[in-house]
Amino acid sequence: MRDKRKIALWLLFAGPIAVFSVWGVVDNAELYFKTLLNGLTLASLYFLVASGFTLVFGLMRNVNLAHGSLFLLGAYVGWVVGDNTGSWLLAVAAGFFSAAVVGLLMQVFIFRFMEGQDLRQTLVTIGLSIVFADLMLWYFGGEIYTFDPPALIYGSTVLPLVEKFPTYRLFVLLGAVVIGIGLWTFLAKTRVGMMIRAGVDDRGMLAASGVNVQLVFAVTFAIGAGLAGLAGVVGGTALSISPGEDTRYLLASLVVVIVGGMGSVVGASIGALLIGLAEQFGLAYAPTYSVVFTFVIMVVALAFRPRGIMGKPA
Repeated sequence: MRDKRKIALWLLFAGPIAVFSVWGVVDNAELYFKTLLNGLTLASLYFLVASGFTLVFGLMRNVNLAHGSLFLLGAYVGWVVGDNTGSWLLAVAAGFFSAAVVGLLMQVFIFRFMEGQDLRQTLVTIGLSIVFADLMLWYFGGEIYTFDPPALIYGSTVLPLVEKFPTYRLFVLLGAVVIGIGLWTFLAKTRVGMMIRAGVDDRGMLAASGVNVQLVFAVTFAIGAGLAGLAGVVGGTALSISPGEDTRYLLASLVVVIVGGMGSVVGASIGALLIGLAEQFGLAYAPTYSVVFTFVIMVVALAFRPRGIMGKPA
């Protein structure tokens, strides 16, 4: 029964997509493929943010609604470091480590005392997100900040059917693929990943085997937060940094994880792909209804797969 519902869900998505793709290529091939690449780039950025969120929320079951604030914090810290050093790579590292440190502190001083208390976690992290947002607005103001990518990935690349496309966006797409494969390998194939999954399923048994569960969870939370900070610098380079971006990317992460399936890196990639493409094709072909497409995808996915496309059955 579950397999039939899964097949029906894929057909429900694949059928309209196939019909629309044929029409789009015939009508205006350049617009279609340029929108496709923009959608893949946006999906890559959503995946970078959601991959950290799926570790914290989907896998560890910690409701961290301050995840978007970690994205914005990493972006701002990365901008300060990049502006003072002139190094984009140092900015990326600073964005990752600053958000990772804040995430580690949140796990040690807040979440470890509220395990399994979803409502308290929700309320506390909403409060933290408001405080973080106001502090960043006070210090950085309401200005828009942007990064310049390294010269190696600056400029445009000539592609078939599209003519020119920003090289940096292609780099973001490749980087997301590499990080996704690395994260999946870390969780599925390494000893630490095995301990993380075991701790989520049966913390008491893992602790009885001599593993420091709190340390494992703290490291996992730090990695998830760090990925949000890294995505902040990457997103600030592709787009921009400004107040309000924290809310936007938090909502995107929530939708991606819910559609893809909680705790699944593969599901996060599928969810990010669907949402990113829906947003860009909506803006290009039906701008009035572009926001609606995201919620239609979420409703359809949950109607057939209440735990997400790649979510494990209860």
